[in-house]
Amino acid sequence: MMNFRKNLDANIALAIAAIFLFLPLIAATEFSLRDGGTEKHSLISYRWILDQSGFSENLGITMRVMALAVILTLVLMVPTVTWLHLGGEKYKRLIDVLTMLPLIIPVVALATGAQLALPGFVHGTVYELSFLYVVVSMPYTYRALDIGMSARPLATLVAAARNLGASWINVMLRVIVPSILPSIFAALFMTITLSLGEFTLAQLLHWNTFPTWITNISQQNILGATALAVGSLFFAWVLLYIFTFLDRQPTQSAVNEE
Repeated sequence: MMNFRKNLDANIALAIAAIFLFLPLIAATEFSLRDGGTEKHSLISYRWILDQSGFSENLGITMRVMALAVILTLVLMVPTVTWLHLGGEKYKRLIDVLTMLPLIIPVVALATGAQLALPGFVHGTVYELSFLYVVVSMPYTYRALDIGMSARPLATLVAAARNLGASWINVMLRVIVPSILPSIFAALFMTITLSLGEFTLAQLLHWNTFPTWITNISQQNILGATALAVGSLFFAWVLLYIFTFLDRQPTQSAVNEE
């Protein structure tokens, strides 16, 4: 009887959460499909998005900025967190605090102050946003990687690989990365979603990206603005599904080998 009551309470809570999550999404989707009225529905609002000038150009800029941010996250965060778990434990508390600073420092201060500390070759280019996106997403990417490495006997795996003669590059690429692949995908997903949706930094630094284009273009058409919001959300879900699918591949391969 007690288990039934717990299961009933859990199911009720899950149903309420699902209603709060999906009911607004369903309503927004229905509204975005309206064709100038309440009875006729079509994809005219979604076609309107594609017909607007600047769609492909601004989307391309955001995708390039996002790609560089993903590469920088991999190159910077994975080796750094690995070092913390293998030999830099005494600095871990300090890094925990430092990675929280992007959540504390106002975005205006970050946009002006951090911009001056960036490499000179990115000053005056849109790719300075990539470096800033890495900083802004660091509280999430760092913790995703830290949790993944904490759940693995990383020191044992590295020691075994080194004793067998593997170089540090091989250890990183063939031992560490495969063992924490789910955490790497989670960190990359955080970086990608933030890069696709970040508006404030691009606006403060006067760069035209897809989020700023959405803000400007959505003022002309309320149905189109709703369609943009729904489409962006579904696109994020598709990305999440792709990362989940890729995450299962190594596991499935290991099962097949056994």
